[in-house]
Amino acid sequence: MVDSAAAIDLLLKRNSMKLVHGPGPSDEDLDKILRAAMTAPDHGAIRPWRFKIIRGQEAIKEFADLSYKFRQASDSPFDEEKLKSSKAWLYEVPLIIAVATQVNHQVTHKIDEVEQYLATGAAMTQILNASHFLGYGAFWSTGIATYIEEFQEALGFDPLDYRFQGFIAIGTPRVPTPQKDRPDYQEFSQVWP
Repeated sequence: MVDSAAAIDLLLKRNSMKLVHGPGPSDEDLDKILRAAMTAPDHGAIRPWRFKIIRGQEAIKEFADLSYKFRQASDSPFDEEKLKSSKAWLYEVPLIIAVATQVNHQVTHKIDEVEQYLATGAAMTQILNASHFLGYGAFWSTGIATYIEEFQEALGFDPLDYRFQGFIAIGTPRVPTPQKDRPDYQEFSQVWP
């Protein structure tokens, strides 16, 4: 039987953890994390999410260097300090899951494109939650080159059919995950009518 109080407590304590290093998830844990992603709500069961698994120091460095190359060639390059600190962070990450939505144009007449993005976001949230539940730190990043089409293409996500949603960095937390003060849900809710 599931200890629902413990599960809810874990969920309420979930926070993003950017500062991670190795070891990353084992093959068994990665399997659980990705199976959790498959439980995301998905109107029409079209499963629009697509994952690229990037592991190992060489692959991580190649991914990072590619993202920084496109960022630095963009209209808003990082200054030297930001570039240095961002590289120091990303080079230490043991696992990256790059995520895109594969837009199914054949069903957009009944399942809006926005719903496909929402389903992918829900899958990403499940990745974050499963990582947290397994004791890892995880961080959803869009800040380097996510919105640069050439980077998306370099990852194998053709912009005509895919929309890159960013990547999730997963590993062992360098420090205890800080707990944030969360706003009261009542500030964002009302009873209708």
